[in-house]
Amino acid sequence: MDIKKIGIIGAGQMGNGIAHVMALAGYDVVLNDISQQSLDAAVSAIHKNLARQASRGKIAEADVTEALANITTTLSLADIGATDLVIEAATERETVKQAIFEDLQPHLLPHTILTSNTSSISITRLASRTDRPERFMGFHFMNPVPVMQLVELIRGIATDEETFASCQAVVERLGKTSASAEDFPAFIVNRILMPMINEAVYTLYEGVGSVKSIDESMKLGANHPMGPLELADFIGLDTCLAIMNVLHEGLADTKYRPCPLLTKYVEAGWLGRKTQRGFYDYRGETPVPTR
Repeated sequence: MDIKKIGIIGAGQMGNGIAHVMALAGYDVVLNDISQQSLDAAVSAIHKNLARQASRGKIAEADVTEALANITTTLSLADIGATDLVIEAATERETVKQAIFEDLQPHLLPHTILTSNTSSISITRLASRTDRPERFMGFHFMNPVPVMQLVELIRGIATDEETFASCQAVVERLGKTSASAEDFPAFIVNRILMPMINEAVYTLYEGVGSVKSIDESMKLGANHPMGPLELADFIGLDTCLAIMNVLHEGLADTKYRPCPLLTKYVEAGWLGRKTQRGFYDYRGETPVPTR
């Protein structure tokens, strides 16, 4: 199917990043959220990030203007339904995602493909709550979307080949690389990454090392660009915990048990960069470890 118009539900960090790359690739983008304030903030962030790319010579100034012109915003799911491809990028909670797809269903065109940017939740289960499981799949971008090259494409049990091929073609037009993943909890990247982050939190919890020593050890000893605790703050500790819970419940293996310290940070509302405190405190000029 020739996809021309893309609807994105959720204007947060992932949603505005997806809108950014889609608009830059020439797609007509309709961006939806539950508040106009969130939509205005998303467009402002997209403009800022496009301008940064232009200042570094990665895109032309004309590309900034054209990309922004390709984006419209809406508070109505009915407007999202009138697109060729929908990418849901709401919070990583299955009940929220299910409710969105149920509310969206009456507004969909017959040919519209539904996808979720979920990083861990069952695609098959989400698809089963819609009227088109054969035209439903996982479309998982990495964060930050404009920078990261990989997109995981996840088939549900009913996803047909035409749907997969259409989404794969979108990834190619974006200039990104797709990896096909089976519909198992957390797919490929987070199945490997999140247990490592969780183990880093256990290492902190058990007093093996401090925040600084754990992150420096992995950066200098394993050549990682970011330490695992720094990365957890960047992702969001609530998202890390949600994915670990999906792994623990979905695979029924104690090795995926979330670290109690990770749970405690989330309960405190210390979710990382987005709340200014996580394993680091970001309220000053430079981040300071909180433990």
